[in-house]
Parts: sequence; C-alpha cells; structure tokens
Amino acid sequence: MKSKGFYYGIGLMAAFSVVAFFIASLDAVKALSFSPLIVGIILGMVYANTFRSKLPESWVPGLKFCTKQILRTGIVLYGFRLTLTEVAAVGLPAIVVDIIIIAGTIALGIALGKAMKMDADTALITSTGAAICGAAAVLGAEPVIKCESHKTAIAVSTVVIFGTLSMFVYPIMYRAGLLDALTNDQVAIYTGSTLHEVAHVAGAGNAMDPSDSLGIAGAATITKMIRVIMLAPVLIIMAMCLRGKSNEETVEKSNGKTKITIPWFAINFILVIVLNTIIQRYDGGSLSTILYGKGSWLELFDTFCLTMAMTALGADTSIDKFKAAGARPFYLAGGIYIWLVAGGYLLARFLVPVLQ
Repeated sequence: MKSKGFYYGIGLMAAFSVVAFFIASLDAVKALSFSPLIVGIILGMVYANTFRSKLPESWVPGLKFCTKQILRTGIVLYGFRLTLTEVAAVGLPAIVVDIIIIAGTIALGIALGKAMKMDADTALITSTGAAICGAAAVLGAEPVIKCESHKTAIAVSTVVIFGTLSMFVYPIMYRAGLLDALTNDQVAIYTGSTLHEVAHVAGAGNAMDPSDSLGIAGAATITKMIRVIMLAPVLIIMAMCLRGKSNEETVEKSNGKTKITIPWFAINFILVIVLNTIIQRYDGGSLSTILYGKGSWLELFDTFCLTMAMTALGADTSIDKFKAAGARPFYLAGGIYIWLVAGGYLLARFLVPVLQ
C-alpha cells in the first residue's frame, strides 16, 4: 500500500503542471512556441534549486512515479495524434530523408560524444532528442537508456535552445532567398525533417507559409509526424543495442543468460497509431475528433501527463548537476545542429528530386 507521501508527491507535480498550462497559455509565451512541457521542466528546475531540499523524503517516490509510469502513459497516448495515413500523404521522399536524418544524427551524436570523451548516456539521449521529436523523444528514450534525471534535463535544454533558434532562422533563410534553390515540397521536407519539436516545425512552417497556400506548412508538419512515428522502432532497436547494459529494467539475468526487456510502451505507441488509423478510416473522423482530436479531453490529458513527467525531471535537476556536466553537452548539440541545418539542406536539395 502506497504511503500518503507518495500521493502528495504526485499531487505536487500535478499542481506545478496546472501552473505550467496557465503560463503556456499566455500570449508572450505562445509567441515563443513554448509548450506546457517546456514550461513544466523550467518550473521543476526552479523548484529544484530553491525549495527542493525541503521536500519530505516520503514524497520522492511520487516524483519518481511521474518520471516512469506517467511518462510512459503519456508517450502511448501521444499515438492518438498520429495516423499511418499521414505517412502516405507525403510519400517516399519524406520517409527516406527522415530515416537518414534520424540514423545520421544518432550516429553523429555517439561519435562526437566519444571524441569529446562525454558520458555515453548524455550523448545518446541528446542526439535522440535532436534526431526525432525533441522533448518527447528524450522522455521516450529515458526509460530505455536509464540515464540520470539531470542528464535528461540537459538533453531537453539543448532541444529548447537549438529548436527555438531554428524556428526563427529557417523563415529568415526563406525570406532572404537562401532556400530559393528548393521547391516548396523540398522546403517542407527540409523543415519537417530537421527541426527539433513539432511546435518548432509548426512555427517555422506558418512563418514561411501562413495560409498554407504553398503547401509548405502542412507538408512540413506531416514530415515531422513521420519522424515522431519512428520513435517507437528506434526505441526498440536502442533497447536491443543496450541489452548488455547492466540495469535491472533494461536487462534481466536468468540462468546466466541476458534477456532483453522489450520497451512495451513503445510497442503500445505503435499499436495506438494503428488503432487511430483504423478508427479514422471507418469513423470518418467525427467520433475521433470528439474523443481525442485537437483540443479534446484526451489530448489535454496526454499533454498533462507529459507535463507532469517533465516537471518531475526538472525537479531533480540542480545547477550543481549542470555544472558537473560542463559545456560539452551543448557543444555536442551544436555539432548536431550544424549537421541538421547543412546536411538536411543537401538531402532536400539533391536526394528529394531523385525520389519524387
């Protein structure tokens, strides 16, 4: 039976999440495209460096619950925002470019991390966030990699910094004519395959094509959603590659043999996407829109779960832990960012026309 402190810890994170939702609804914060998730981790980090030391020890399990079970619930429910139909809508070029970007980003992140003699977990989770879908990918990878909370927070911080930068840089490049060599489809695939967060893609796409009359905003978002869908297979592959890591939740030892523990939340994530595709196909969209469409109660609940998880991660991240990590994670993220901007452009410029 859980203690009262356990539920108090969950309640505290829920209260912080309510505040995060309120702050994220402010016009000034909306203009920065900061989601409740990002606001939540900032609030959590502020709390970690002020009043965290006064938190009763009996409340800590509640915070851990938010970073584990509630996190995985949020990732699974996120699948209701996606459909397999969205993949077909953009086609082969977006799929191929997304795969290359994801594989290249993670490989580059691991290589740079080794070159800079960085902690392997920090390098992997940082590159995973940049490769797939920002904070959501970081949260999804955390249960697989099993890194410490402050390393997860560092990875999210790099996503916020470089993703927000891109949201302004890409429209500037577009307006300045630096992307004139690309067609509208190529610009869309370039944007959707390289920006960190879904919100960043939406912000940049709308800045370049406010009414979506050119098809840039919509196609960029769909390209990004394909990357999000790839989160689950990437996590499964990652779990297999990390099977030798000595962690009780990553591996189980039985009769001297190592047994892979499958990240079932990733499997469930895919199943929910398939279920959503089936529902929307036969329902015509009416029921699905009411139940979990944009602004629905399920979307709100899902975002709230992810915000609670982010807040709990932030609450375990002090400035001392950031100092201990040093500047290398941000140098790593900077190197990855150069690859995304330059490598993504070359893929959109020369590979997409071949695939179309």
